[in-house]
Amino acid sequence: MGESWEPPARPEREIEAVIFDAYGTLLDVHSAVARHATRLGPQAEAFSAEWRVKQLEYSWVRSLTGPAHHQDFWTCTQEALRFVCTRHGVRDQALIQDLLEAYRTLDAYAEVPAMLKALRAKGTRTAILSNGSPLMLADATKAAGISTLLDMLLSVEAVGIFKPDPRVYALAEQRLGLPTARMAFVSANPWDTQAALAAGFRAIRVNRTGAPDEYGLAAAGVPSLADLTTLPGLIP
Repeated sequence: MGESWEPPARPEREIEAVIFDAYGTLLDVHSAVARHATRLGPQAEAFSAEWRVKQLEYSWVRSLTGPAHHQDFWTCTQEALRFVCTRHGVRDQALIQDLLEAYRTLDAYAEVPAMLKALRAKGTRTAILSNGSPLMLADATKAAGISTLLDMLLSVEAVGIFKPDPRVYALAEQRLGLPTARMAFVSANPWDTQAALAAGFRAIRVNRTGAPDEYGLAAAGVPSLADLTTLPGLIP
């Protein structure tokens, strides 16, 4: 009797999943203020930038001061908006509520849906790993029309601490069952990109504003993209 035949094993793909940051990477964090810019007047652009800075600052301070001080990203977002409204003299409660609602339903960048479809057509898994709370991520991806193009939404709430804590990046390994070396991590935040690189991911930075290199990312060979259009071509 001849030897039994077995089909050859399929070779493992070099990169099997792409993990995305959400805010600023797939979702335009400034689109919330842009929808109500006329109501805010000439200060709208500065208002939006300060809201984002304070939102991140509050997340980092809560992480650094320990678990007892953790609140989810929606709380940080509200606290940051409250501060910026006070600083800019915005007292219109209807406008404040509209800004919060707009942040729940941010726009995706224009190229994002096609990019995600292209990755999935190649058999690449797609996921978000974000500071956002589970409800924030569910609402935002649904509103942006990309929820069906993502295999998984991973929130830092699973570990109770914000990026760039290493425990956050370990979530992707745990939930997707892949080593970080077989996953790409894509972020518009250079500090997030650096943390993902340190965690062993194939890191890719989206640099929509042409900002200077930070954390030695360029020297480490981290690609820098003007937007996400060409990303599928970088994923082997």
